[in-house]
Amino acid sequence: MSLKVSKRRELVAQSEIRSMSIECDRVDGINLSQGVCDTEIPIIVRQGAHAAMENGINTYTRYDGLAELRSAIAAKQERFTGMKVDSEREVIVSAGATGALLCTCLALLNPGDEVIVFEPFYGYHISTMETTQAVPVYIKTDPPEWKFSYEDLEKKRTGKTRAILVSTPSNPSGKVFSSNELDMIATFASEHDLFVITDEIYEHFIYDGLRHIAPATLPGMKNRTITISGVSKTYSITGWRVGYCICDAEWAETIGYFNDLIYVCAPAPLQMGVAEGLLNIGGEYYENLARDYERKRDKICDALSRAGLEPYIPQGAYYVLADISGVSGATGKDKAMTLLYETKIACVPGEAFFQNGGGETLGRFCFAKDDEVLEEACRRLIKLRT
Repeated sequence: MSLKVSKRRELVAQSEIRSMSIECDRVDGINLSQGVCDTEIPIIVRQGAHAAMENGINTYTRYDGLAELRSAIAAKQERFTGMKVDSEREVIVSAGATGALLCTCLALLNPGDEVIVFEPFYGYHISTMETTQAVPVYIKTDPPEWKFSYEDLEKKRTGKTRAILVSTPSNPSGKVFSSNELDMIATFASEHDLFVITDEIYEHFIYDGLRHIAPATLPGMKNRTITISGVSKTYSITGWRVGYCICDAEWAETIGYFNDLIYVCAPAPLQMGVAEGLLNIGGEYYENLARDYERKRDKICDALSRAGLEPYIPQGAYYVLADISGVSGATGKDKAMTLLYETKIACVPGEAFFQNGGGETLGRFCFAKDDEVLEEACRRLIKLRT
C-alpha cells in the first residue's frame, strides 16, 4: 500500500516529557517530569468560568478572544511591566502559549527562515518551528550560569536569520535573562532587523530578588517583539488552554487569522474565568506565589544534593536541571528510567533539551507540586544515598 503519513510525522514524535509521564503512571510513581501544576486554582478564576457558563458565554468568541480578556491582559501587562497595550489591536488570545507560538510562526516566518534559539531549549518550541518549516539555529549555553555573548549571536547569524526566540524565565534551565543580556539581544535584533519571539509564561516565578524584564519594554523593541505568555502556570490551569500574544497591530491581525483557522477560539467561559483572575487578583497573590515556589525550589534542590544529584539552582520557572551522571545507565534516558524504577520518581532525561546527544548527564525535575507530594518525592530521592 502506498498510503503513508506526511513527512511532518517525524517532527511530532512523542516528547520525552510525555513519555516519562506515561512510564511514571505505569509504576504508580510521582511525576516530576511534566510541568503539570497540581496546586490550588484561585477560587475567583473557577467561579468566573462557572458564572460565564451559566450566563450563556459558551459560543465562539471573536477570532482574537473576548474583549473582557483582551482588556484584562492589556491592563495586566501595563501593571507589571509598564508596557501600554491596545487591547483592540495588539492582543491575540489563543489555545495556550503553545498555540500562540504556532500562529506566530505561521504568520511571520517563511519556510527556510532561521530562528536563533538558546540551548538547552524547550522541545515544543523546536517542534513548532520545524513543523512550520522554520529552521532553529542553536547557541549552546553551559551550567551553572547559562551565559552567551554578542559574538555567539553574530556567529549564528546568516542571510536567512529572521528571528530570535527568548524564553525567560527559561524552561528547562530556570535562567532569568539579565538586563545586560536583553540589551545585547535588543541591539542585535535592531541592527539586523529581526523579530524577537518571547516565551514569558513563567514571568511570575522569579527567585532570589531578581525581576522579570519584558523584552518588548526595551527601547525600540515594542514593534519587533512578539510577547507570548499566559496564566496556565500562574493559576494552575494548564488544561484550560488559554494563552496569548501581544504584539504590534501590524503582526497581530495575521497571527489572529491563523488562530481563527487553527483553533477558532480558546474556550469562551474559560477565557472569562481568566479575565476575572487578571482583573481581581491582587499583587500579593503573585508575591506569595514566587515565595512559595522559591521554598519548593530550595526543598527539592536540597534533596537532590543530598541524593548525590547535584542541582543547578534555577533563578525562575519551576524546574531544576540536576547532574544524574552517577546514576547507572548508558544514556540519559537509561539513567532516568533507573531513577524511576529505584525511587518511583520520574524526571525528564536531559537529551530532550539539547541537540546531537547533549544533556545526557542531566535530568529535569519539576517542583510544581503540593507540599505533601513534594515532601514524599524528596524523601524518596534522599534514600538513594542511604
